[in-house]
Amino acid sequence: MGICIYILLSSLIKINIMSDEQHSGNWWIWKVFWILLAITAFEVMLGILKVDGYLPEFLVFDTFLGLAWLTHIFIVLTLIKAGYIVLVFMHLGFEEKSFQWTILLPAFILVPYLLFIILSEATHAYLMM
Repeated sequence: MGICIYILLSSLIKINIMSDEQHSGNWWIWKVFWILLAITAFEVMLGILKVDGYLPEFLVFDTFLGLAWLTHIFIVLTLIKAGYIVLVFMHLGFEEKSFQWTILLPAFILVPYLLFIILSEATHAYLMM
């Protein structure tokens, strides 16, 4: 999963291609805006389709690790947006690949793991009542 997210992020921002001269204008902020807007609009569209009942039933009702598949999609899209924001606004996109992996990989591993722990404990506590 982490490799897929890395490939997606790399294709979105073309890491190490932008130089300081290219970063001097304000075009890059609009590019970031439109990419984040598109991902957020997709998330909102999924939420609206869920409420209206247009999504396939397996996305809404089938579960994996205690969560609906749609919730997993939301978590992955949120991690993609967070990684993209870190790469662009924290200037991590201009660093070496090994340093990028050092910063992003623990977050992409620990966040889903911590979510799994929280949700499994909440489910266990709920069933014990």
